[in-house]
Amino acid sequence: MINFTEIENKGLNLRKNKEYRKREIKRIINSAVRYTILSIGAFIMLYPILWLIGASFKTNAEIFTSISFIPPRIDFTPYIKGWITGTQYTFATYFANTFKYVIPRVVFTVISSTITAYGFARFNFPFKKLLFGILIATLFLPEVVTRIPLYLLWRQLHLLDTFVPLYAPMIFANQAFFVFMLVQFFRTIPRELDEAAIIDGCNSFQVLTKILVPTIKPAVITVALFQFMWSMNDFIGPLIYISSVEKYPVSIALKMAIDTTEGYFEWNQIIAMSLIALLPSIIVFFAAQKYFVEGIATTGLKG
Repeated sequence: MINFTEIENKGLNLRKNKEYRKREIKRIINSAVRYTILSIGAFIMLYPILWLIGASFKTNAEIFTSISFIPPRIDFTPYIKGWITGTQYTFATYFANTFKYVIPRVVFTVISSTITAYGFARFNFPFKKLLFGILIATLFLPEVVTRIPLYLLWRQLHLLDTFVPLYAPMIFANQAFFVFMLVQFFRTIPRELDEAAIIDGCNSFQVLTKILVPTIKPAVITVALFQFMWSMNDFIGPLIYISSVEKYPVSIALKMAIDTTEGYFEWNQIIAMSLIALLPSIIVFFAAQKYFVEGIATTGLKG
């Protein structure tokens, strides 16, 4: 006797299996197309870095006659000669000079911006809205406008040709962008956390350091990361305030390597030192990538 119910169930199962296979094939094709496009885009974005790495092993003629990033040979002579430089100082001196103002700059920016943002986000005081508006208005103020007044100030204080003008302003939270970003994070954290900490005996400073800062750690790390990369790439600031060769940072040392070659540039050496100069920012970025992405993608507590 024919079991029509069993035949019907088998037919349904076959149709379901076919539909599942179609969906699975479609998903695989979509994933393949997506990852192919992303891989091509990533290669295009990384190609300049790959070309720089390859060019550091090439001669001047090879650099300007080939767009391929694969060098014909691996020779570390450009790195060795570039590190020695054409002056009495090696690149190690210029790196040390760079970190002498970059590290204090980052530390002072994080501390001052966090405290200032905490004050605007959690306390009420006279003219709070007016002062916050003035702070935000400085975002639209071109930095070049403050160059001459600041230069005259540091000259009167006899602090030119020192690293102080490069990091001292950060003590006063002059980076309005960072303050504004941290204020937004603080505002999304429930005040009940502050009140619970105060009940447990914490003062305002302890609330900041023990409750709020750990909560907004991704934002704080983002501030430090941005400031580190911006400071490492700063050229105008050191150029204005630093005049002694023994105090030059990496950014000016690279420019000096071009200026002192009398029209003939050893581009492989300059490119090699440029790559080495990029390494600290790359290392710091990938080390803090998790917190950086989280700090950019979120605004405070989840849920």
